[in-house]
Amino acid sequence: MNRLLPLLFVVASIGCSKEKFDTVATERPNLLFIISDDQRFDMLGVVNPMLETPNMDQMAADGIRFEYAFVTTPICAASRASLLTGLVERTHQYTFGTPPLATALTQQSYPALLRNAGYQTGFIGKFGVKTEPGVVDSLFDVFEPFSSAPYLKEQADGSFRHLTDITTDRAIEYLNSMNKSEPFALTLSFNAPHADDGDERQFIWPAEMNNKYVDVTIPDPPLSDPAFFQAQPEFLQETSLNRIRWHWRFDSPEKAQEMTKGYFRMISGVDAGIGRVLKQLKSLDLADNTVVILMGDNGYFLGERGYAGKWLPYDLSIRVPLIVLDPRSEQHLRGTMPTKPVLNIDIAPTLLDLAGIAVPSEMQGESLVPLIQGESPPGWRTDFFVEHLFNHPEIPKHEGVRGERFKYARYFEQIPVYEELYDLLEDPVETKNLAGDSSHSAILSRLRNRTDELMTAYGGPYKPVQN
Repeated sequence: MNRLLPLLFVVASIGCSKEKFDTVATERPNLLFIISDDQRFDMLGVVNPMLETPNMDQMAADGIRFEYAFVTTPICAASRASLLTGLVERTHQYTFGTPPLATALTQQSYPALLRNAGYQTGFIGKFGVKTEPGVVDSLFDVFEPFSSAPYLKEQADGSFRHLTDITTDRAIEYLNSMNKSEPFALTLSFNAPHADDGDERQFIWPAEMNNKYVDVTIPDPPLSDPAFFQAQPEFLQETSLNRIRWHWRFDSPEKAQEMTKGYFRMISGVDAGIGRVLKQLKSLDLADNTVVILMGDNGYFLGERGYAGKWLPYDLSIRVPLIVLDPRSEQHLRGTMPTKPVLNIDIAPTLLDLAGIAVPSEMQGESLVPLIQGESPPGWRTDFFVEHLFNHPEIPKHEGVRGERFKYARYFEQIPVYEELYDLLEDPVETKNLAGDSSHSAILSRLRNRTDELMTAYGGPYKPVQN
């Protein structure tokens, strides 16, 4: 319990609720939350026409696609804990190498509260969060986690089936088994398009995607010129895991072509799985009262800056797709793209609000329901905290704040502390570090203070938390 002491200010008022906006219907909707892994914001056909994602594109056309959706920590373990709890990493204190996510927090997570309210809760796919023994039994009526490797899994008859297809199969079986007298809340979590780090092929796609992108030539990504990598500080060069994995995937033009096509094929495979699930919802007459949310768990580098992976505070690492398809929405709202910044910590409050459940006051995210309804709620955030606290020798820790125009990050364990400041209006791809520019000293000071303010509110300075 000692590791929870910094959180007392957060959890002191458990059971209280934020101001709650009315949901769009009195009947409780079914909830389908779909998570993809390592899919960044522009990896949708509706954004990048090179990609074939017809089902995600149709969701965006029929629903709402948030143009500026982000995660507060760009790594799957911490981000998925944030999705569950509505809390940033500094508060929930979970990532790789830490003790399990605290039971005091899982008890206030969205599946626990939905189940307590009568929802049939299920989880299928990559869970990615360690919990105390027995906890998942209190969260989910059906819990079927799948190991991430290998992607091709041997079946009882000796054949092999891709993990994306298996995950989809089980989601369809789950829908078929639902008692229609009570609403369901299913979290469907794909491991794709995450690479299999232990397989030299890295990106392994379903066989039906073999012919996709064969005749496509992938253009060099922005910032792929070696000069951008060479401009990075020494600690973000060859000893960085981002660079190490770049050598695995993108260190020759031929390799970069094949690896990027493999990544695309895996996304198209996820899209096909989503299409099958949506089709089954319709065939079961469930689609008209099922709200579907799709979000990525973090962004991804495809060779930009000479990097692979995520972990860093750049937008390519923290910005993700987020689509909400609510069949009850008014026609004029469909296909809209709200521009207010929304976060992974907003998902739990949103799911609860959609279900008509009071949002616990300790959740740090906000319900997206007002935005889904086309409202412009006063006081919506204009900036947010970004951090990465995984204790890994090849991934430097950082913390900072992203605002509407400026982004600040500091690598606080470097000596001296290394700072970055970017003007996102003038330099949206974050190439010119203004931290040493005297003309921006006032902005730098303001964002340092804002980072301190948010850090303090969320739990204070970083302290190692290990098993």
